[in-house]
Amino acid sequence: MSAVQQTDAAQARSLISFDTHPDRYNHWKLDVQGSVATLAMNVNEDKGLKPGYKLKLNSYDLGVDIELHDALQRIRFEHPAVKTVVLTSARERMFCSGANIYMLGLSTHAWKVNFCKFTNETRNGIEDSSRHSGLKFLAAVNGTVAGGGYELALACDEILMIDDRSSTVSLPELPLLGVLPGTGGLTRVTDKRKVRRDLADVFCTTSEGVRADRAKQWKLVDHAAKPQRFAQAVSERVAALAAQSNRSGGGKGVTLTPLDRTIDDAGYHYEHVDAEVDRKTRVASITVRAPGSAQPTDVDGILAAGAAWWPLAMARELDDAILMLRTNELEVGTWLLKTRGDIDAVLAVDQSLKANQSNWFVNEVIGMLRRTLARLDVTSRTLYAIIDKGSCFAGTLLEIALSADRSYMLALPDEPDESPCIALSDRNFGSYPMVNHQTRMLTRFCDDEQPAEATRARIGEKLRAEQAAELGLVTFTPDDLDWDDEVRLAIEERTSQSPDALTGLEANLRFTGTETMETRIFARLSAWQNWIFNRPNAVGEQGALKVYGTGGKAKFNWERI
Repeated sequence: MSAVQQTDAAQARSLISFDTHPDRYNHWKLDVQGSVATLAMNVNEDKGLKPGYKLKLNSYDLGVDIELHDALQRIRFEHPAVKTVVLTSARERMFCSGANIYMLGLSTHAWKVNFCKFTNETRNGIEDSSRHSGLKFLAAVNGTVAGGGYELALACDEILMIDDRSSTVSLPELPLLGVLPGTGGLTRVTDKRKVRRDLADVFCTTSEGVRADRAKQWKLVDHAAKPQRFAQAVSERVAALAAQSNRSGGGKGVTLTPLDRTIDDAGYHYEHVDAEVDRKTRVASITVRAPGSAQPTDVDGILAAGAAWWPLAMARELDDAILMLRTNELEVGTWLLKTRGDIDAVLAVDQSLKANQSNWFVNEVIGMLRRTLARLDVTSRTLYAIIDKGSCFAGTLLEIALSADRSYMLALPDEPDESPCIALSDRNFGSYPMVNHQTRMLTRFCDDEQPAEATRARIGEKLRAEQAAELGLVTFTPDDLDWDDEVRLAIEERTSQSPDALTGLEANLRFTGTETMETRIFARLSAWQNWIFNRPNAVGEQGALKVYGTGGKAKFNWERI
């Protein structure tokens, strides 16, 4: 079977997929020299993902970001010796002008918001790798940078900007487009770079931007260098960042082989994950399967398994399924999260993850699991966990159930030996923090440590429905007489409710406690961007996004709402 198969009907729906390879990049060049990887942006203006616009001035669309995401994954897994990644431009005097405005003007509302979400998840992944894997990032801004291009630079550990007296940095979304730099720009300027509010206000409301000297003064960049010294300054900052890295990989990396995925009218099918889509009822059932064979337990065996090692293979497939559903199945608003297989097999893998987590590859696999689960958390879909016969929600896979808005666990009081069980492992207590930097367990209990710690005391036990309910780990536990009707009614009720209201509800309820930079960004993506991208001041026939580049002037409704 080929790596990716799809039926004629699936092809007819013009599906967007997220697989690529450096051999097929149109917009980036990846160069690895020892401990330094350089990602140079050189956008091919004629290779937009969709027709109708040109990607001028190193502007980007979803296709550019798909390549960036792929390149970052390959650096993580295929180049373990890399300690520092340099993000720069292959063009003189132009680093990146941000998201392509004509693309945004032509796009549907859903496309714009999903594009912004994937873009920011990629930025979050940069910060995640710096925080957890010791992979440090330098933005070598060798020309003008604007909008989403600056947001890419903001995701890096440091920004070095060329001081050539002409290049500028700006977030011009508000004055030019009537929208806002909500894909991380506003939040990273204040929360990460600690730019004063008044200076940030000036910066974000002027379209012309500021040059390197003022950018450094305002803390918009870390360093500036004259053109004749820029290359040397890059080398110096690369060395300084490498000294901060604790990445311990070396030798041969692990090749990320193509996903084995089949697409047909019934959904998206992989070796360890199956996403079955019922478009009539607007429900998707995502089933994750436990390992079907014994998995290696030592580093040599794990490295030999490579991309086929179950936790990595499963995480890559689940990540892809989430993206495929999110992008291509917009009306499928309710996802049922299921598992199948042997609980003991899942717990054995968790033991291997714990025992070998100091190894660079195992650490990167944990990172992949963490980012995949985080992508599930911020997905604007209803998530119901269905824990029935044959389920294996244990340890790492239990995190999927803990991501759900609700969980339904079958109780079989008359057949205890046939009852489904869940199980906890150490993976549920710190390995996969959410974007609020808390565990799903602590978030579940609204930062109340007492019930969270009570669950920790039950690590390794196989908990039936009554025990899981007593610990607060599941929502409802219907018995076999009520199961079918109760689950069916819950799904039918949910699918009858307003998807807009549900998106707002779920985004508010999923992250409790103290806000973080990431939760603030995603709140703005789910609420502010949704609202602004629907308003006529931005997307009406005389709105700023529509008239940009025509020579006309936007006509605003001046009411403040």
